[in-house]
Amino acid sequence: MNGETDLQKLLASMTPQLLPDIHVFATLAPGAAVPNGLDPVMSFREREGLTLIVTEDQAKAAGLAGTFRCRMITLNIHSSLEAVGFLAAITTRLAAAGMGVNPVSAFFHDHLFVPAERAEEALATLAKLAEENRA
Repeated sequence: MNGETDLQKLLASMTPQLLPDIHVFATLAPGAAVPNGLDPVMSFREREGLTLIVTEDQAKAAGLAGTFRCRMITLNIHSSLEAVGFLAAITTRLAAAGMGVNPVSAFFHDHLFVPAERAEEALATLAKLAEENRA
């Protein structure tokens, strides 16, 4: 099941969807168990510990210190894991707007974690980028 690799098709066809929850990034020390009730949208093991992206409510309930209050935007196009330049084009556009973004690529879609207070602006920026590539 291969995804799209053509950059213009990816940009033109993406349909960004802003999800409602506020997420945060949290970390657990190496070897620490993930607290019961935690359902991370992403986890990544580094030598310093386990990074988790969880809802802010879950982090608080588990007593985890979360950082980077953000909203998740799913790009809703099946991009290939071998696609070249897709996230670069997106992050460059958001950077031009002075916006930090933490992108995550999964098997079917790419997801962006953008500052919670600028999520609507990020969504509008992405919609404009898609429109420009449909012309």
